[in-house]
Amino acid sequence: MDVITIGDAMVSMQPQTEGPMRFVNAFDRKAGGAEFNLAIGCARLGLRTTWVSRLGNDEFGRFIRNFARGEGVDTSEVKLVDGYPTSVQFKEVYEGGGGQTFYYRSNSPTSTLTEEAISASIFNGGQVLHITGVFMALDKKKNVPIIKKAIRHAKEQGLFISLDPNIRLKLWEKEEAREALLDILPEVDLLLAGVEEAEILFNSVDPDIIFQKCRALGLTSVVLKDGENGSIGWENGETIISPAVKAQKVVDTVGAGDGFDAGYLYSWLQGWTLEKRLHMANTIGSMVVGVSGDNEGLPYLDEVLIQLGEKEFIER
Repeated sequence: MDVITIGDAMVSMQPQTEGPMRFVNAFDRKAGGAEFNLAIGCARLGLRTTWVSRLGNDEFGRFIRNFARGEGVDTSEVKLVDGYPTSVQFKEVYEGGGGQTFYYRSNSPTSTLTEEAISASIFNGGQVLHITGVFMALDKKKNVPIIKKAIRHAKEQGLFISLDPNIRLKLWEKEEAREALLDILPEVDLLLAGVEEAEILFNSVDPDIIFQKCRALGLTSVVLKDGENGSIGWENGETIISPAVKAQKVVDTVGAGDGFDAGYLYSWLQGWTLEKRLHMANTIGSMVVGVSGDNEGLPYLDEVLIQLGEKEFIER
């Protein structure tokens, strides 16, 4: 495998009209989730991707697993469990692409995922373990140890560890998130964080201060995602500012960060420079926001290369 990720997925109910959800009368059934989206995004770029999770043994669970399989994601570590309904989220979308999400995920199937299920064999031949704060936040006492065990197995086998904090304040308080994430950061090779998330972790929005604090924790590579302002990368003392790629139209911003992460990891696996990695990731983020849904806008590799100007970009 190129990329391995651990986390939940949900049925995502996408509104057919914009505005407050109480006025929406019809929804389209889709699938979503931070780690799930990352797995889909990586697979569409041609990476061999394993997703580790648990789903309900119900129609929604089968729908999500079949969707992932159809995208080429390895689901051998995704189990359907009885007595735990597959989680559901309802999205509220405003004009301009913003909005919020309402979650119905109590008694989640991922609560049946245990440390014992995270065996060393999952990481055999892998190159990258990607984790996010979402799975950790769902059950702090149980899931944080699961992630720590995954990191331990991955490091023993020489995998590169990337972390997107993906802090959801509906799931945990700022102090909880900061404590849990800072605890594992010394074991991480790459931090992919939004500027607001970095502020929660490091009490600063100044990139130089953030990079300095990350260096003190032992990180060698950090990326700050700043939406329409682009991104800033720091690696082994080098800092690159990468301007945003203008989206033709912003329809739905959900999933853009996951697409950015997928593009960056793809680029890292190709051995590209920091500048090219950031530009590739920014480009994918701009493509994702033009399509409604959590992962419908995640592009295939040939689509990205066309957008970039394939020959010139590869040779640069």
